[in-house]
Amino acid sequence: MLITKVSAQRRPGRYNIFLDGKYAFSASEKTVAEFVLLKGKELNDQQVEEIRQFDADAKASDLAAHFLSYEPRTVFEVLQYLKKHEISDEAANSAVSQLNELGYLDDQQYVKLFIKNDLQVGSDGPKSLLRKLTQKGVDPELSQNTLDEVDENDWLNVGQRVIKSMIHQAGKLSQRELGRKMKTKLLMHGFDSGISSVIISALDLAEDEDSQIEALKKQGIKAYKRFRRFDERERNFKIKKYLFSHGFSSSEIDAFLNGEIIDLAELAEY
Repeated sequence: MLITKVSAQRRPGRYNIFLDGKYAFSASEKTVAEFVLLKGKELNDQQVEEIRQFDADAKASDLAAHFLSYEPRTVFEVLQYLKKHEISDEAANSAVSQLNELGYLDDQQYVKLFIKNDLQVGSDGPKSLLRKLTQKGVDPELSQNTLDEVDENDWLNVGQRVIKSMIHQAGKLSQRELGRKMKTKLLMHGFDSGISSVIISALDLAEDEDSQIEALKKQGIKAYKRFRRFDERERNFKIKKYLFSHGFSSSEIDAFLNGEIIDLAELAEY
């Protein structure tokens, strides 16, 4: 077969190759240069197949490299990206292997960077990170092994970033309820119960007696306003139930109802 025409496509860097007067295939500028595809050159079937494979591999490598230029990716993410651009499995796997050999694509390094970034500025606990990495196509065993290497103390700063915005609720909620809400939030962010308790303990919430009294006052007034229409006995029962469900002890509730926190005569003003 004879190359009878080489014409540029509208897409920059792509060319149409005609064999014996008929369109045969397209090729990139890189492929044209590699195989010296000029008018008058003869090609056999094996050479044409070799050219097509080279062009497909080159296209896959270029697309993958472009995709990686924005941020690190996992092998799975690159394969999915190439599939979306209709790259064959053979060409995609070839591109991934090449990038892996060059050190540009490595799931183990990706996991280490992903965890390191979270430890520095993120808000995900180990379980959440494992889930996200699995969604990115990383082998769960690889992720878990890397997570197991992280010192437990390194998670403290991450956990405190998660509940930092809740600290201002001291004085509004009981220490017990605030701790419970903090723990729930930490669990939602992928921390287990044990490390969550350590993170909360580091805040020394239980030592702030003034905040606890202020919270008891606020919640007690709120309960009184909610149940003021009931007679005294029923009202006190409901206030007790309300305050207990919000984390206050029996002695604290009795102190409120006995007027030790706020003069009950003043409650009518609220």
